[in-house]
Parts: sequence; structure tokens; C-alpha cells
Amino acid sequence: MGGRLGLKRYRLHVICLFAAFALLWNGPFLPSASAMASSNELIIVNKKTNQLAFFKDGELIKTFSVATGKTSDLTPEGSFKIVNKIKNRPYYKEHIPGGDPRNPLGDRWLGLEVNGTEGTTYAIHGNNNVKSIGKYVSAGCIRMKNDEIHWLFPQIELGTSVIITTSKLSFEDIAAQHGYSVSRQYAGKLLLNGRTVALAQPLLLADAHVFIPMREVFELLGAQVTWDDASKTAAAVIGKRTMIVKPFEGIVEVNGSVQTMTAAKLIGPTVMLPLRSLSEVSGFGVEWDGQAKEIRLGSPEGV
Repeated sequence: MGGRLGLKRYRLHVICLFAAFALLWNGPFLPSASAMASSNELIIVNKKTNQLAFFKDGELIKTFSVATGKTSDLTPEGSFKIVNKIKNRPYYKEHIPGGDPRNPLGDRWLGLEVNGTEGTTYAIHGNNNVKSIGKYVSAGCIRMKNDEIHWLFPQIELGTSVIITTSKLSFEDIAAQHGYSVSRQYAGKLLLNGRTVALAQPLLLADAHVFIPMREVFELLGAQVTWDDASKTAAAVIGKRTMIVKPFEGIVEVNGSVQTMTAAKLIGPTVMLPLRSLSEVSGFGVEWDGQAKEIRLGSPEGV
């Protein structure tokens, strides 16, 4: 009797092990943090416009219209990671199989790690109602058109960062705010007082404007540059001028007077100033030679 009971317990133990293994095998793949790729990709979801942007190698590759939460609190905001990629995920709530045309999750799921949910609750996924795209209708996930997530799905590596926000800024500026550089190097040369200089932070071309690294260039021309972390502003004293610049805002304060200009950018820790507005606000002499691809800067008067 004792032997039979022991055998039954052994068989039950084996069955439970197989069941647990099957559940793990068929469930979502949840890699450890060390297994995730250090990705050069970035996804931004802007709930203000219900648009999703995909960046790769510092370049904005594609934007898509998406649907987000019925109310502003349903789709969480912050910086998250893609932790699983699932094809044909079932819709467990209504027992709809994966791949079924009735499945509101579509057939592609990019799971997001949000507050310990391990990619099982929030995701970027397809849908079975194309008319919902662009609207505020979901329970919290980000919906895409099926054909568009079919394109995006194979591009994405596990560990890819996803920024979800509500912002009036451009996708490029949102990316820059989070330390992701989306601007391209400008191929031309920079001459300061007739001398070609090599910069540690290269000139950048973004939004059809050339930007220069504020601290590096200004200090080469004898200015004093400081950064105030509390107000997130950069100040430069150039001769009799004091400039105060706040990245991403299209204004600059010069000797206490507010002027408009193309918004400065923040690329990592570096404030980048638009070349086009530089002469007006700083007093620098600025000359552009398109044929030679040279930007020529001269010290302002009084320096």
C-alpha cells in the first residue's frame, strides 16, 4: 500500500514538472537583463498626437499612427523596455486563439516591462479594428495597424527602449531629451577667426539647421559658459553680452531682453545652438561659404 502511494506521488510530481515546463515553453519569452541586447534603436509614443516613431542608428526611420488609452492615465508614461516578442498571442480574457481574425491583439505583440508586469500587461500590438487607430480607445496598450506592426516587429531587438509621453515637442527633441542623438554630423568645416578647428562634439545637421556645441565654440572665442542644472539653462558671457539659453525653447535672453530664435537642442550633456540665429544673439560674425562648405565665425566686437 505504501509502495503504491509512493509511486502515485512520484507520478504526480513528474506530471506537475511536465506541466510547468509546458507552461514556460508556450508562454512569453522573458530574457534576463543580461541577455537583452544593448540596442541602438528607440521607440517613442507621443500620446498628444497618437503617433509612434522608430529610430535606428540615430535616424528617424518611420512614424506610425497608433491608438492609446481611453483616458490619459491608462497608457503609462515613462521609459520602458521591450522584454518579449510574441506571435499569435491568445486573447485570454475571451478565450480567442492567437491568429484568429477576431483577436483584438492582432498577431504581433511587443511586450513592455512596466512596474514588474514582465511584458504581459502592456504592449505595442496589432488589432482587429483598423478604424480605432489614431484614437483614444484602448485599455492601456498601444495599438498599431496589423500590416505596420508586421513591418516593425522584426526590426525590434529585445531591450529596445520605449519612451511614452505627452509632448508638444518633435520626436527628435523628445529623443534628445532622453540622451538619444538623432542628428547627423554636418560635413562642412568650421573656421574660428580664420583657423580651422576640430571639435570634440561635431557640428550637427537637424531640422534643416546647422547646430554648434555652445560651450566648446564659445570658450574657443573667449567666452565664459556655465550650466544651471536647477533651471536647465546655459549662460554665456561674451564681452558685454550675457546670453541665457534654455534648450528646446525658441527664446533666448540677451542682457535681460527676451528674443526669439530657432530652439536650441540638448544632445546628451551638450547644448547645441542654431547657427542661423547665432550672429543676432551673440554678436559673432557669421559667414557661410556654400561652395567651400565652410562656416566662418569671428569674435564679437568688444571681446
